[in-house]
Amino acid sequence: MADTPPSGAGGAGDQEPGPPPQPWFPPGSQPGYGQPGYGQPGYGQPGYGQPPGSAYGQPGYGQPGAGYAGPPGGWAPRPQAPKPGVIPLRPITVGEILDGAFGSIRRNPKATLGIAAVVLAISGIITTGLEVLILSQLGVNTGTDQTLSGAQLAGMLAVVIPSGLTALILAFIVQILLTGLLTAVIGRGVLGGKITAGEAWRLALPRLPALLLAALLTGLALIGPWAGLAAVVAVLGVAGAPGGLLIAIGFLGAIAAVVLDVWFWTMFSMSAAAVVLERQGPAHALGRSWRLVRTSFWRVFGILLLAALIVLVASSVLRLPFTVISTAFSSGSAPLTQAIQPSAASLVIGAVGGIIAGAITQPISAGVTVLLYVDLRMRREGLDLALQNATSDGQAPGDDFAAVWRPAGPGPDAGPSPPGTGTPPAW
Repeated sequence: MADTPPSGAGGAGDQEPGPPPQPWFPPGSQPGYGQPGYGQPGYGQPGYGQPPGSAYGQPGYGQPGAGYAGPPGGWAPRPQAPKPGVIPLRPITVGEILDGAFGSIRRNPKATLGIAAVVLAISGIITTGLEVLILSQLGVNTGTDQTLSGAQLAGMLAVVIPSGLTALILAFIVQILLTGLLTAVIGRGVLGGKITAGEAWRLALPRLPALLLAALLTGLALIGPWAGLAAVVAVLGVAGAPGGLLIAIGFLGAIAAVVLDVWFWTMFSMSAAAVVLERQGPAHALGRSWRLVRTSFWRVFGILLLAALIVLVASSVLRLPFTVISTAFSSGSAPLTQAIQPSAASLVIGAVGGIIAGAITQPISAGVTVLLYVDLRMRREGLDLALQNATSDGQAPGDDFAAVWRPAGPGPDAGPSPPGTGTPPAW
């Protein structure tokens, strides 16, 4: 006879079965769900945690006048970067760089055009005076004869070569000076500030020696490849190398020198901005420019080349009327004589046209360089955040540019803090 297990000692299968599980119903379909007394009002009915007509936890999602910021099914638009000045305070595009350069002129024409006119007038007076002096010393008169003797040709070359070299050197220095001086104006314009030409000179004047030294170092870097090529050709010529070899070396060396000059020009293009805004020394400014440009060479080169083409075309159009007028004052009737030996009046008229054209176009080139420097720093170092903080603090710009523009962190880029600054002001 089978034993009867004691009560409570059986397995799970010996226990009395409990109530059967209740089936699951979707919300709103279970009997009694949403009816009064079920614990809360019916789902989707007035009182279920949201006002009537709401479908997604907020009033009137997708309805006219709804409180949701974005369109149905989309994201809310990103907040726009502040634009207190000529550019928005974020990494900018090529079009915004060009627009900012033109906007700097429109925003403060007295400072931008005035500075350019003064600097170019000084260089134009020096260049024209030198040309007139050499022309009067030579006293070469070719008359109407189109054939030139050896002495006449040498005399004309003696006018063209010194004046051309002087013009190139002055143009290079003037470009650097204008970039440095206009940096003060455009740098303030980035944050919405506006200064006079006198204030820009006062801010940039202490940095002019460093600017000139930086320009000299850049010039030596540009001359270096050509000097090396000339030395190689001279040594091979003295050693009796064949003429064909000298021509081939000269041709290939000239191409290499041009490539190196383009490279150096691009890599050192931000040095003037580093001297003025960051208060770097000449050598540190060149190194600073190198580090900013090295990962963006082709972009920087393309933007600078585009700006140079714009300036070239605009300058040619502005010079055209003065060129036509100066031709009428040439001393000779032969076209070759007019081109090589212009009269004093022709030189003066041409210089006036150059000053007017340069005063309008050079601020564009300087503005592109400065804004490109700002863009590089915003992309690499987050300068846009520092500039946004400066504008949000509402502090008035002071004379100390380095407070905002100086790179953060240790190292030669940061440099020592200016004495007596304490807590850096907005500028």
